[in-house]
Amino acid sequence: MRYQKINSELFINNREKLTKLLKNDSIAIFNANDIMPTNADGVMKFRQNSDLFYLTGVDQEESILLLFPDCSTKKHRQILFVKQTDENIAIWEGHKLTKEEVIDLSGVETIYWISQFESVFANLVFDAKIIYLNTNEHPRLSVSVETRDRRFINWCKNQYPLHAYERLAPLMQQLRVRKSKLEIELVKMACDVTEKAFLRSLKFIKPGVTEYEIEAEITHEFLINQSRGHAYQPIIASGADSCVLHYIDNNKKCEANELILMDFGAEYANYNADLTRVAPVSGRFSARQKAVYQSVLNVNKEATKMLVVGGSFEEYDRAIGQLMEEELVKLGLLTLDQIKNQDPIKPAYKKYFMHGISHFLGLDVHDLGSKNQSMKEGMLLTVEPGIYIKEERLGIRLENNILITKKGPLNLMSTIPIEIDEIENLMNG
Repeated sequence: MRYQKINSELFINNREKLTKLLKNDSIAIFNANDIMPTNADGVMKFRQNSDLFYLTGVDQEESILLLFPDCSTKKHRQILFVKQTDENIAIWEGHKLTKEEVIDLSGVETIYWISQFESVFANLVFDAKIIYLNTNEHPRLSVSVETRDRRFINWCKNQYPLHAYERLAPLMQQLRVRKSKLEIELVKMACDVTEKAFLRSLKFIKPGVTEYEIEAEITHEFLINQSRGHAYQPIIASGADSCVLHYIDNNKKCEANELILMDFGAEYANYNADLTRVAPVSGRFSARQKAVYQSVLNVNKEATKMLVVGGSFEEYDRAIGQLMEEELVKLGLLTLDQIKNQDPIKPAYKKYFMHGISHFLGLDVHDLGSKNQSMKEGMLLTVEPGIYIKEERLGIRLENNILITKKGPLNLMSTIPIEIDEIENLMNG
């Protein structure tokens, strides 16, 4: 792994928290993600299952965590199954974790090879009344491939049809939505690497450079700072494409006097940053660009203030809509009559700000968490208002990562330049 070793206390504590939520006489199973194929004998880069990593710190394929808190045999209350290496694997793939390394990483003391799973499981499962199984229940999920979790669910229910089954996803959502101190430190590392990449990009941007060259500068900075790369497909969108919310082609030449919207973030130790900034290709904002930029920044600052313990997400969204209406009226994009006569199901401001203001952030960029609850200490969210004026080829989004604390919102990107004069001074310094 490229990142520094994580204190195993993080994973020990996470397992303890989950164990307290499990019903009596139950077993819980977590699988690693598959290595997905491409073409011929190619494969995609491996990305660990976030729940498994959250509970173990094991960043390797073909791994299984078994939790059986009420097992009469103490050593079988927590078990990790990992891939056994051999000479051929060592030659072709390199080092795989030893049992000793898994113990050190995870704090789990009982380690078996993955080939032993079925026999060990069969010796334990009949002493349990309930089997907890995991699957991805993210509301934005749309998947057509069969995952390792899905295959395991089918296998387990076929082998042990008379057990009671429970879902792990609601429990993991409950745990992962509130970040611990160690998790915040890892997200902050991702934010710090992202900051270095943004500062590097500002020195590089000028008329004539391509979007993919800017992406390359960002990627370079990520890799030399122990990040495995981008947390998500980066958006480097100049001119009219700054109004395309998920533009990822990044293949155009940057033209003088246009803006470039950059939405990117580093991944560090599987934790993610999510930043958006906008810069003038020629180094100076025009008067109109400044006005729109300042409106977005105003909403960003006011939205950040609203992320407080006990706050309502429903009221937060409503307040953001009202703030955006005020700014759009100032910019001459909406009139008071349009707002007065608008369809409440489809507010007028949605023409220029069509996405959500915030999402949860952590091991996944769109991390686990439900907004059908009040805001709580330890929640980590983005704040990302935007105004997109297609007819003016002008799109601006400004995004920070905000931690909700008892003392108020904490901006983990507070040192990353965002004010107009800061951006211009860095580009012309």
